[in-house]
Amino acid sequence: MGIIIKPIITEKQTAITEKMPNRYGFRVSPDANKLQIKKAIEDMYGVAVADVNTMNYSGKRKSRFTRSGVITGKQSSFKKAIVTLKDGEAIDFFSNI
Repeated sequence: MGIIIKPIITEKQTAITEKMPNRYGFRVSPDANKLQIKKAIEDMYGVAVADVNTMNYSGKRKSRFTRSGVITGKQSSFKKAIVTLKDGEAIDFFSNI
C-alpha cells in the first residue's frame, strides 16, 4: 500500500484551504514519516512542498441504540497530514473528472 491513502475533502478542510490556499490535507499511512509524505506528494502531484504537519487520531468506541438492542463498534484509527506548499503552487483534485 502507498503512503498517500486519500485527500481529505471535508467542509472543515475546505475552509482551511480557502483561508490558506497553499494548505491541503491527506490521510496517510500510519507508519509514514514527514520526509516520506513530502516525497510522495511531490512525486504524485508535481508540486514543491514547504512543510508537513502530521496528526495521529486514535480509534474510538461507538454504540447506538436500536429496536433490536445496542449495536457496538469501533471507529478505526488513522494518521492525517497537513501539507503546506510553496507560494504559487496548487493542487487540483478535480482536474481529471
